[in-house]
Amino acid sequence: MFVQDRMSADALESAIHASIAAGACRGRDHERIGPFLATFNRDTDNPFLNYAIPDIGATPSPADVRGLAAAYQERNRMPRLEYIPSLAPAVEFGLVSEGFAVERRMPLMICAAASDVREVVLAGVELLAPSSEEEYRAAASVQWEAYEEQGEVPQRAVDALRQTAKAGGVVVLARDVETQQPAGTGLCTAPHDRLTELSSVGVRAPFRRRGIAAAMASWLAKGAFAKGVSAVFLTAHGEAEAKRIYSRAGFVSQSEMLHIWRA
Repeated sequence: MFVQDRMSADALESAIHASIAAGACRGRDHERIGPFLATFNRDTDNPFLNYAIPDIGATPSPADVRGLAAAYQERNRMPRLEYIPSLAPAVEFGLVSEGFAVERRMPLMICAAASDVREVVLAGVELLAPSSEEEYRAAASVQWEAYEEQGEVPQRAVDALRQTAKAGGVVVLARDVETQQPAGTGLCTAPHDRLTELSSVGVRAPFRRRGIAAAMASWLAKGAFAKGVSAVFLTAHGEAEAKRIYSRAGFVSQSEMLHIWRA
């Protein structure tokens, strides 16, 4: 697969790796632990917001892995990593040898050009970029509900979406045309080296299986390309079903993403 400037597949994966690392550090504490970049969210122990990324070609020692696990345990966080295993093939063995277990393997997908984006037409649902406090709160509320978070939506979740848009990312709110109820949301992160990650896609239960996730992915990718990115990538959570959804929007499989943790 090639992006617009004919970047090779290996170079593209390396660029995605750098983009993931840059995004993981935004708004989080982070530190180097051996060949790992470890990131920690002060506000929540949500494992999807607390994880480490190994260096490309890393060959961690048992002491490196134990030190990484200890750093997360000291902060009451689960030791966990998210990375492209083909870029650091020795890491998985080193982690498993120290008690880590594979959480999931998922397709890493990419949309390499604006012309590759496929429009997905919806009936009865509008897609818009939030602009008011009410719209940003509605988008944050969808995320909170879709990802089964507990309690009231905190202001930090609303502010994080607004900051994403302010930093050059793209945020979408899907809304029922008739009732104006929020139905779905998602975002593209602020670009790093002209790459952006499409993430945090969520659809409320009453609105699922209507093509909203695919439509939002298409809308977000189109918006990101309009801002000058060279490619949009994502991790397809849910494997086969998610892969089918994002394929409708023009994304194709590029590689694999590994999530691995130690309980």
